[in-house]
Amino acid sequence: MNRVKYSMVVIGGGPAGLAAALEARELGCQDVLIVERDWELGGILQQCIHNGFGLHLLGEELTGGEYAQHFIDQLAQTDIEVMTDTMVIHLAPGLITAVNPQQGLLEIEAGAIVLAMGCRERTRGAISIPGTRPAGVMTAGTAQRLLNMEGLMPGKRIVILGSGDIGLIMARRLTLEGAKVEAVAELMPWSSGLTRNIVQCLDDFDIPLLLSHTVVAVHGSQRLEGVTLARVDDNFKPIAGSERHIPCDTLLLSVGLIPENELSQQAGVELDSTTGGPLVDQHLQTTVPGIFACGNVVHVHDLVDNVSLEAQRAAAGAVRWLKSEIARQKTIPVQAGEGVGYVVPQRISLPQPDEITLLFRVKRPMVGATAVVTDGEKQVASKKLPFARPAEMAELVLEKGSLEGCGEQLEVSVVERSDSR
Repeated sequence: MNRVKYSMVVIGGGPAGLAAALEARELGCQDVLIVERDWELGGILQQCIHNGFGLHLLGEELTGGEYAQHFIDQLAQTDIEVMTDTMVIHLAPGLITAVNPQQGLLEIEAGAIVLAMGCRERTRGAISIPGTRPAGVMTAGTAQRLLNMEGLMPGKRIVILGSGDIGLIMARRLTLEGAKVEAVAELMPWSSGLTRNIVQCLDDFDIPLLLSHTVVAVHGSQRLEGVTLARVDDNFKPIAGSERHIPCDTLLLSVGLIPENELSQQAGVELDSTTGGPLVDQHLQTTVPGIFACGNVVHVHDLVDNVSLEAQRAAAGAVRWLKSEIARQKTIPVQAGEGVGYVVPQRISLPQPDEITLLFRVKRPMVGATAVVTDGEKQVASKKLPFARPAEMAELVLEKGSLEGCGEQLEVSVVERSDSR
């Protein structure tokens, strides 16, 4: 068995992995390796031919492929090593087992490991849609790859279940390619996609968005012939008598993403039951010392720019850990309070030498809200949120030294102004 050794190994060559490797090299890490299971770098960005990437981080509007190429070009100017077409089959602290066609089975010793495996789509089986199992039912990401990379049309009459960003973007893409998108149905009473995608992908093309609706039946034997939609009540149960049949040959599912954490579990990393990703501190270090995580493998982001920024923070944390500059004397848990779905990081390691950015999502749309961080006795920080939506990540910064003398636990809550309800 081949055996190699690196100071830092990044698992995943998508936007998070690329940014993490480049930042680590910039900070002085001499030998960095990227391990990518696909045959080329870029991750999901390969199939994202739409624009809207890079506005925050790079100051220009790029397609997904252009955004990935920006980092790939930077990578080519460094001595960072890359193993593509390489599958990691086992992960343990400090040791990675992988396999590829060129070297066969190999063991990689790593001083620090950065997890950047991204996420996968939730499938039909995960949401238990009743009915037959004909061809034509697929995830929106699968349809995106078929159309944008393989040049294949998934169908001509489309219904999309879920208003996640991939589903919204595919509604526009399919319309531009000549298909008829009959409707986008969303279980929740609000959209789970970015506002800009609702406007640019649905409103601009007169595609109806049916909130508080779901698919209650799939029809067809060999090929999908239609679906039945129904309105749901406050408990998300179909309302009798509200059913409507829509003829279609394709049903796309945009019903959420799941962080890809099988390797994390192998290494003994503790996962957050809400996000599905690892529990991390402000350095993006997991519960296993020396293993860091970033991007969609930690929690699902709404913008790729934020993925890259988080990856840079994870790489900085890993470099500091290699230099023994991270001393975890005490850990304070951070939990989601009123109106908040989840918070990342889920714990803070003291001492606090730098400011800390808390990322969180609200449970429902709010107007004129205020985010507050408390330690059970006093307020540690606060921020006004003129508009807060579950689809859009919110952040709150804890200033340097603000946690000195705080309690044993922090809680992040978002309270809406009473006269704005």
